[in-house]
Amino acid sequence: MIAGFLTFLLILTALGASATLANRLAIAPAIVFLLVGIALAFLPGFPRIELKPEGVLLLVLPPLIYSSGVAMSWREFKANLRPIGALAIGCVIFTTVLVAAAAHYALGLPWSVGFVLGAIVSPPDVVAPLAIARRLKLPHRILVILEGEGLANDATALILYRFAVLAVSTGAFSLPPAAETFVAIIVGEIIFGILVGWLSLRLRQWARDPRVEISLSLLTPYLAFWVPEKAFSSGTS
Repeated sequence: MIAGFLTFLLILTALGASATLANRLAIAPAIVFLLVGIALAFLPGFPRIELKPEGVLLLVLPPLIYSSGVAMSWREFKANLRPIGALAIGCVIFTTVLVAAAAHYALGLPWSVGFVLGAIVSPPDVVAPLAIARRLKLPHRILVILEGEGLANDATALILYRFAVLAVSTGAFSLPPAAETFVAIIVGEIIFGILVGWLSLRLRQWARDPRVEISLSLLTPYLAFWVPEKAFSSGTS
């Protein structure tokens, strides 16, 4: 346990040093993180690190999305809702179907397995491209659309992935019920997220204590993610 904690501290130190180096060299931090991660992976004697997919989804993903949401201008998000929705939902669904078709006809994989593969690769990670786009001084509206799409596309892909895995495990899939459930999950999670955000803000205003506010800021993303995850996963399984 102590060895694992020391490894965790070492990784945090490496991340902090990498972020400082990226700022000094005017390079996108995501690029430096990638290079440092590759270097640590080949470092002789470095402890082996294994992350379970459930751990990444339940522990790592919520604070990352929450951080992006806090930094996002929701007025600009609302003003560009149509292109963001087309990319975050329409483009992800289109990519998933296209990858599934390619896997089925080119590789001979079953449709259900192809949809699992498509759901995994469909959401693009816009962290590094967005950092580069900002340095290239692209139009602000394009940056807002890219940032909003990167914030919302993971939710679409996760729902599609859940349906695909369910189809693989049960061997059955029906489009109309799946579409209705998809819309219900999207609407339900949006409403629940708004309620959690409103409650978190009110509690911080009432507390007026930095320590309580820090604790609430750490708990908010997990509350917003874990409750719908458990509720909707049980509802679709």
